Parts: sequence; structure tokens; C-alpha cells
Amino acid sequence: MWLFNKSKPTEIWDEAIQWPLGDIEAADRIRNICRSGSDSAERVGGRAAPADNKKPNRKSNIRNSEHDTERFERAARTAMEIAMKMSDDLMRDAAVSEIINLCMKANDLRTARILFRAIQAVSIREDVLSAHPELRP
Repeated sequence: MWLFNKSKPTEIWDEAIQWPLGDIEAADRIRNICRSGSDSAERVGGRAAPADNKKPNRKSNIRNSEHDTERFERAARTAMEIAMKMSDDLMRDAAVSEIINLCMKANDLRTARILFRAIQAVSIREDVLSAHPELRP
């Protein structure tokens, strides 16, 4: 049957990157990665309801939680790797603010604080602080 031969869909952060990637393309890719991983980040952070409406058993709950955690971490790691290779400071700071938003959805304050210190543009720092006052030093 065709359904059983179907492979798992690939995530946007698992796709191969054709380097060199321009700063605009890199910022767009980071934004797409963060948006794709935000649902898992919200479930990891405990802000979203379970994916299904029926009452799942404990084993599937743990499996879903592990899957969401792995999915969020892969998305954040890939986005950070792309951001490190960006040459334009302002575009990199804007991309890092997207990654910080993803981390805050998952209640990953440690990573968000580290990334916040990397932002150099004052206006972007103020925007991030207004959205996430718990990052204030």
C-alpha cells in the first residue's frame, strides 16, 4: 500500500543548505525555522494543550514530549548555526531575536539570556526586552 511506503516528512532545519547563503536568505531561513519549531517549543514550555483531544496514556505523553523537545532543540541549534555565519550585524541581531522568541516559548531562559547578550543593536535589544522583560539583567 502506498501509505506504508511513505517516508517521514523532512523538517525545514533538516534540509541541506547550499552555502554560501546570503544574509537576506539566511534571515528568511531562520525566521521560517523558528516559526516551524514554535509549536513544539510551546508544548515544551507547557503553554499549549496536547496535540490530540483524547486522553493519551502516559507512555505516549512521554514520547510526544521527547519528540517535541528534540524538535525544538534541533530547530534552535540549526538557526543558531546559520546566524553565526551571517556577516551583517543588524540582520544577525534581528535573526537572533527570532531565536530568542523561540527559546522563550520553550521556557529556555538560559539559552535566551546567552543569545540576548550577543545582540549589539540597541533598538533590537529594547524590542526583545519589551517582549521578554525577564531577560533584563
